[in-house]
Amino acid sequence: MSPRFLLFFLMVPLSGLACFPLHSAAEEGLIVDGAGYTLHDTESIKGHDEQKVAKDPVCDSSRRPKILHVEPDEAKPGHTITIKGENFGTRDCFRGVAFSAAGPAKIDYKLVNDTTIEAIVPDVQPGMSFIDVVAAGGNARSKGFLVQTK
Repeated sequence: MSPRFLLFFLMVPLSGLACFPLHSAAEEGLIVDGAGYTLHDTESIKGHDEQKVAKDPVCDSSRRPKILHVEPDEAKPGHTITIKGENFGTRDCFRGVAFSAAGPAKIDYKLVNDTTIEAIVPDVQPGMSFIDVVAAGGNARSKGFLVQTK
């Protein structure tokens, strides 16, 4: 079979598409489900509200959190520990604390300020665990933390 013969069969389907204008699928003002705000079933902003913009938190994603140390470095479940570090952020931008041994369990904590967090050691099996801090700039992981027997 010659390449010219095959070329003919490739050109025929492509030439058929040329008669359909590209803009016909999405006319101006047409709402297409699954695109833009309708994708998440969220209402559009619909204008500008100075007061709402002024109240929204501005989270600095360029400031990576860092855990410097955990006091004490071992504790029993239910005890309070203090996580010292930097760039933990504000209450509006801080996401949470996690213990690797606790899986997805919710950890009780208090963000004291940008450099200090107080957290309750969860009820987990005794042994080594890591503590993760999640902030607007990412997450930080501590060195090993020993969860003691109750």
